[in-house]
Amino acid sequence: MRVLSAAAAVLAAAACICNSDAFQPVRVGGKISATIPTSSNVKSSSAALSPSPLSMVATSPSDAASETSSATPEVVSNLMATQAPPPPFKKVMAANRAEIAVRIVRACIELNMATVAIYGHEDRYSQHRWAPDQSFQIEKDPDATPISAYLDIPQIISIAKKAGVDAIHPGYGFLSESPEFAQACADNDITFVGPTVDNLNTFSDKTSARAAAIAAGVPVVPGSDGALGSAAEVQAFVDEYGLPVIIKAAMGGGGKGMRVIRNMEDVTPFFESASSEALASFGDGSVFVEKFIERPRHIEVQIIGDGTGDVVHLYERDCSVQRRHQKVIEMAPGWSLPDELRADLHNYATELTSRAKYKNAGTVEFLVDTADMKAYFIEVNPRIQVEHTVTEEVTGVDIVKAQLRIAAG
Repeated sequence: MRVLSAAAAVLAAAACICNSDAFQPVRVGGKISATIPTSSNVKSSSAALSPSPLSMVATSPSDAASETSSATPEVVSNLMATQAPPPPFKKVMAANRAEIAVRIVRACIELNMATVAIYGHEDRYSQHRWAPDQSFQIEKDPDATPISAYLDIPQIISIAKKAGVDAIHPGYGFLSESPEFAQACADNDITFVGPTVDNLNTFSDKTSARAAAIAAGVPVVPGSDGALGSAAEVQAFVDEYGLPVIIKAAMGGGGKGMRVIRNMEDVTPFFESASSEALASFGDGSVFVEKFIERPRHIEVQIIGDGTGDVVHLYERDCSVQRRHQKVIEMAPGWSLPDELRADLHNYATELTSRAKYKNAGTVEFLVDTADMKAYFIEVNPRIQVEHTVTEEVTGVDIVKAQLRIAAG
């Protein structure tokens, strides 16, 4: 069942006071969106109690006093068709769960596209199952984790093909930064609503993203040149740079697979726990290490690119208030940043992603050392982020809709 827009809801409610044969379907993009009364068939007794929906939403104050409207369903349909561009896709799958899946579905409905959701057994009562036009359960072994369902690329692609999906939006987390998933979509003639495979190969792995930042002249925190395979390699880094250091998951984000090492005896257990958590969360246990900056400002720049090298920024968010490496409060803009530093961060973000011909939405993240106010690149999140709505509030740009339109070309 499709959720009606506010205007459509008004029109549908008004239908209750008129003859059933007085209403004709209005089609937008080939779908029935609402019904509009013809002036000749409106009951006079009901008209005296309530204005027509057309007079409520489409006429001047002077016209509203009269129940009779000269507008026909064809006129209204043509008007709506000229105001609304064609939908980017016919049917989109939200390959995620919970809030972000609902967010994706909402954007698709507002763009007049059919929607599909997937869900694991544990999510069978979740809202995201019921929000779209169709939903399909992902099968998994009884002893498999709930997360594993949303990481099953072959099954997700199979469901998408059977449902006639022409685009998949991965949301955040799970497969959103997976080059393999993006490639699987391409191999099956399904549009991946996100960065290109090359973009993901560069930026989903934080060690290769770090190399790209260095090549672009963007300052980085001292750290390992690539993923580390053992606690002994972490120990060697500590011997050279000293403590404290931070271990980070090479893939994924959200604070998972991160450990701050302040004591030498913690090197081995923290390496093992960080790698294990990264593997469970992202399907890849690779980790790397950086010098840990005490009490930094954490600033992220929202960018959107078209894949040709043209990248714009939507300013920055300050996400310095965190607990266990999880962002707790987001502010936009970063109001206390010096103007020169703010401009530098914007330039760093657009220069790095422009050189990579970045496509779709992404976030470039920096740490600012409060001791000397120097900025250091830490990562690019090649996906939509949880906190994207903060930027939407201050800029008025619907980032999810922008993602869909860019993916459609």
